Amino acid sequence: MTLPYRPSAVIFDMDGLLFDTEALWQEALLSAAAENGHEIPDEVFNKSIGVRRSQCRGLFLSHFGDDFLFDDFHANWSRHFWLIAENKLALKPGAPELLETLDRFRLPRAIATSSSRTTVLHHLTAHSLMDRFDQIVCRGDYEKGKPAPDPFLKAAERLGVEPRLCLALEDSHIGVRSASAAGMMTVMVPDLLEPTQELCALCVLVARDLHQVRNLVLACL
Repeated sequence: MTLPYRPSAVIFDMDGLLFDTEALWQEALLSAAAENGHEIPDEVFNKSIGVRRSQCRGLFLSHFGDDFLFDDFHANWSRHFWLIAENKLALKPGAPELLETLDRFRLPRAIATSSSRTTVLHHLTAHSLMDRFDQIVCRGDYEKGKPAPDPFLKAAERLGVEPRLCLALEDSHIGVRSASAAGMMTVMVPDLLEPTQELCALCVLVARDLHQVRNLVLACL
């Protein structure tokens, strides 16, 4: 398997792709729900993956009803996440090796995420990765969030690289749609959600992990 073009830059999603945080958000959701006597079915959480958590209001109101106190629940959900992340924030398998390869070949790279800048800086600092990315594009840096192409297009613009020459790495369904809509060579590395036939058609590859992505990059350099 090779890419259509030699990548001139690599653009990473963050949650679920670079860091193993989606599982932590799920654990936090279940803890917050149990605390308030709620049950959260998997399909509700799955629809929140890749979406800014504070924008999940409609999803939760649709499930629990219009009198559901989403703001209070969201605050509790976030509180549980940060308590869990304090000790469990981990890099995804293959991330260090992929970054070392990009360093060796001096390939520019960026993060394009729906998370806040505060969250991004926290996660990168926790693993001493602040100097490993040339650009960080996060919430507030673009007009429309994923699945719109804006986050990835903004990252390519800041890197000064044509979108078609960017390798975009994503784990979520809406993230894959965003990267593909931006015209990038899109690789999905599934985390909590398996790819559908639609998602596979949008990707140049569905990789098992970032080790396989590293091998893909090496084959093109």
